Amino acid sequence: MEIIVLGAGAIGSLYGAKLAATNDVTLVGRAAHVAAINSHGLQIEGIEAQRVRIRATTAVEQIGPNALILLTTKVPGSAAALAPLAPLVRDDTTILCLQNGLGSERIARVALGDRGTVLRGIIQFGATFKSPGVVQHMTTGYTVVEQHQRSNRVAGVLTAAGLDCRISPNIARDVWHKLVLNCVVNPITAILGCEVGGIANPELDALKKLVIDECVAVAATQGLTFAVDFMGQITEVFGPSRNIASMLQDLRRGRLTEIDYMNGAVAALGAEEGVPCPVNGALNAIIKAMEARSRSLLPEKVLEPQPA
Repeated sequence: MEIIVLGAGAIGSLYGAKLAATNDVTLVGRAAHVAAINSHGLQIEGIEAQRVRIRATTAVEQIGPNALILLTTKVPGSAAALAPLAPLVRDDTTILCLQNGLGSERIARVALGDRGTVLRGIIQFGATFKSPGVVQHMTTGYTVVEQHQRSNRVAGVLTAAGLDCRISPNIARDVWHKLVLNCVVNPITAILGCEVGGIANPELDALKKLVIDECVAVAATQGLTFAVDFMGQITEVFGPSRNIASMLQDLRRGRLTEIDYMNGAVAALGAEEGVPCPVNGALNAIIKAMEARSRSLLPEKVLEPQPA
């Protein structure tokens, strides 16, 4: 399959590396990352360490028949990343949004003018961007894609590459499930400046419960309920992790975070539905302030508006 990874940062590069063994893969990313990959290959460290020779570019000039585009940009960069591709997208092109938060697939459909078929997916892998051309594979998990007539082919390709792709009959519930976890893990560990595993600290339990309760209450207004012990799951799944959450990675690099599509989105939807979300709103405000400060401390040339 022809696969274009749009937004080849940590996760996009990891997926591209695993898919490249049996597919025609192109990574689209920032100039420095692309140059390093083209010069020395893509170095994956950590779990399943390998060096992969893979095509990398900063722009796509054509899209072939039945191609798959993996959208792995941060959500704030989706529209800008997709705009140059929109005229190239065909009816048989599939765009799989592998992003955090709420609404990424809607942004993609608007940016593409309803060209191609946009599907929503979820990633349960963990990776960090170490340096141009080098990505650290931190945790192995699975991939979820929404149920659609094209999903079996997509899932087959991803699973064959070791990305364990599962087809979801209720993608909205799965998106909200991950959203609840992200609304706890991402902002709190970003504020503390700690590894993901720090979220298991029992001193944070009261705060975590407040965030979860607000998220679950807003999800209920959308007809979604969960028979899940979120507190227990957070401790069990994330407690052992040495990964750095994507939000903290963004803050350290002076980039826009996805807080508006996580806690900010929950608080906004809660306001529309008459569900107060003061804790999610407060976390959103704190991260926005940290975001502004981190960007103000970096040289202007570092703050290039690129989408990966």
